[in-house]
Amino acid sequence: MRVAAVQLNSTADPAANLAVADRLTRAAAADGASVIVLPEKWTAMGSDEQLRAAAETLDGPAVRWARASARELGVDLIAGSIVERVEGREKLANTSVHVDPQGELTAVYRKLHMFDVEVDGRVYRESDLEDPGEEIVLSQTAEGLQLGLSICYDLRFPELYRILAVRGAQAFPLPAAFTLATTRDHWETLLRARAIENQAFVIAANQIGEHPGGNRSGGRSMIVDPWGIVLAQAPDGEGHVVAELDIERLQEIRTRLPALANRRADAYRWPQEVRA
Repeated sequence: MRVAAVQLNSTADPAANLAVADRLTRAAAADGASVIVLPEKWTAMGSDEQLRAAAETLDGPAVRWARASARELGVDLIAGSIVERVEGREKLANTSVHVDPQGELTAVYRKLHMFDVEVDGRVYRESDLEDPGEEIVLSQTAEGLQLGLSICYDLRFPELYRILAVRGAQAFPLPAAFTLATTRDHWETLLRARAIENQAFVIAANQIGEHPGGNRSGGRSMIVDPWGIVLAQAPDGEGHVVAELDIERLQEIRTRLPALANRRADAYRWPQEVRA
């Protein structure tokens, strides 16, 4: 099975971003990818005001494009994440969608962990604009690959990925807009850790370059195998990378080094003060 991670430098202009995403998605499909992952907020990057202006519903142009493109190209498309306007809510959502080769919306995942941090002297307050999701979401490709969905900052929460793996996930598509500093220092280490810990593939599509409002993303989109080997890494700039996923190798790793099967769930009893 061949998969692709698409790397973008999104702006505050949704129409321009969609045009680039369309071109690169088609290039990835032409390269033989049957599963394609776009980055976080591929429809718009910018200030809170610009993101609010670019927000749309799941019936909007971004998801309509994703459904039409997946159907036309015959691919499973994890359409990164969009800034979603949710009826009845003041705040937005950071939402990833999986569209199957028939153009059907197979899964919707809203980012669980809000990026409220200070990095390299810059303060980020994602929760000022967006509400967190409430559900852990799995999906499945047309070829039967079990997917555990997540977005960007979720990568720092290993418990999410362990739950996804225990529930059957074989691969983690990860749309991201990792900052330049955290891409430089943490990105590859975290991706490989999540792959090794859970004996699963990671298909990580990152934003790259400077965005409106002064945010900068680090690129280095990559595909990692269940042994932690980097199968592909994007160069600087917009584009895509592809790799073959060997499902038999995944099963062999899980059989020979059965870390998931050897878990001691009965021993993992945290006291209330730790859980809190």
